[in-house]
Amino acid sequence: MFSKKRAFTAAAVAAGAALVLAGCAGGSGSDTAPDSTPTLNPDEKVTLNMSFWGNDVRAGLYDQVIAAFEEQYPNITVNTSFLDFPSYWEKRQTEAAGGGLPDVMQFDYSYLRQYSENGLLLDLNPYLGNIIETDPLPDNILSIGVVGDQTTAIPTSTNAWGLFTNPKVLETVGVDDFTGGSWEDYSDWMGEVTDAGGGTVWGGSDYTGRIQNFEVQQRAKGKDLFTDDGKANFTEKDLKAFWEQGDALRDGVTVPQQKIEELKPLGAFDSANAASELTWDNFGAGYLANLGADYTELNLIAPPVTKDGAKDLYLKPSMLEAVSAKTKHPEAAATLVNFLINSPESGEIFGTNRGLPASQTALDAATLDPIAQQIKDYEASISDRLGDAPPVPINGYGTLEQKFLEIGQELGYGTISVDDAVSQFFSEMDTVLNQ
Repeated sequence: MFSKKRAFTAAAVAAGAALVLAGCAGGSGSDTAPDSTPTLNPDEKVTLNMSFWGNDVRAGLYDQVIAAFEEQYPNITVNTSFLDFPSYWEKRQTEAAGGGLPDVMQFDYSYLRQYSENGLLLDLNPYLGNIIETDPLPDNILSIGVVGDQTTAIPTSTNAWGLFTNPKVLETVGVDDFTGGSWEDYSDWMGEVTDAGGGTVWGGSDYTGRIQNFEVQQRAKGKDLFTDDGKANFTEKDLKAFWEQGDALRDGVTVPQQKIEELKPLGAFDSANAASELTWDNFGAGYLANLGADYTELNLIAPPVTKDGAKDLYLKPSMLEAVSAKTKHPEAAATLVNFLINSPESGEIFGTNRGLPASQTALDAATLDPIAQQIKDYEASISDRLGDAPPVPINGYGTLEQKFLEIGQELGYGTISVDDAVSQFFSEMDTVLNQ
């Protein structure tokens, strides 16, 4: 018999709100790590609390996975709770302040550094290779969850930056699909689509409004946006050159900013007003759902090339699993983490609900629908461009990502110059990095 505790809330907070965790540390994971190889005692009766964000569909999948887990480990009972994404992190902040985080947590990459550096997450290094299987997880996947010298979370699934195009929209305007090339080639192609679209279809949105495209271009130069110690790794000159790439695009090539506002809550791509979109590859299923039954497929290729041979792309975790540093049952918690990530049952039941499974064992067991198979094939196709993931996002990265987007919108409206945009962003970044 297993028990489930589900929590719902109507509270809404901004998903990117900063967490005030200083002073909330519950002791670092290394303080609680065992001195010898940890093993699970199969005779000890244990109850774990496990939390995740999602909806009723994901909750039903977790119910099935936990049932399979408890059948395999009858000495462990798992109580689960879930919330929507903003409310989930609001509750974690409250729990962190009170020292009562759940034993096991579905985790988001943006918050990993904050919780890890405040000693709130268990160091999983002692459990790797014994309780937590590592053979199904490539080194570049395991390294994603490392903060300092501690593994404080493990990815459940991955995604990568890519370029979606809509073949039906392109057929409508009579333009061939983009087959790859430089950023200039992509801009020229967008112009061709926009000209053919006659004011009803555009080639795409202004790519300089997304910090991820700036990141791709910087990584092609061998530089992540931020260093491991949280310092900016780009100059005002770098950012100015990037935003100036959008000057010609904003002059009639890409979707006008006013049109983008009118289309909300849909975007230009998933409303069939734009023929392409640069974004994370796991957005494909949502795009198709929004486009409706008349649209049955999308194309997915690598982003434009900044420099041939550069390792400018990387696999990002869709989400991770982490353990509280204060858990009283670290071996049982690690066992649950392993099951949620590596078990064939998790792959079969979750499928791609959490993203493309990071574990080869789980991936082999998953049934992939056409869009999921397309994403899998895409991530295999960019292997020659995949480098190491950048350092875990700095504290306040979400704030800077939003600021970058807002400035991009102002550039789209023409209410700010590139020089002023650069000045604004660096001022905001200085505040975030020194708070």
